[in-house]
Amino acid sequence: MKDFADASFSPEAIQVMDIALQDAVNALPEPVSSHTIHRLAETILRLARDGECDPLALQRLALLELQIGPDS
Repeated sequence: MKDFADASFSPEAIQVMDIALQDAVNALPEPVSSHTIHRLAETILRLARDGECDPLALQRLALLELQIGPDS
């Protein structure tokens, strides 16, 4: 993961991020590659670090970024 060395999250935030990641992965057709999961997780971490705390918003934004973002 990049740019998260100084990030810290409450247990509640971690639970919200976990729900968002699981729901995002479940929304994709199988098989879901580890690279795709990594990209979703990075987006969710970044959004949560920036203050987003709604699991549905985290999920949707991560999926949207996956569709329109560069494959890096």
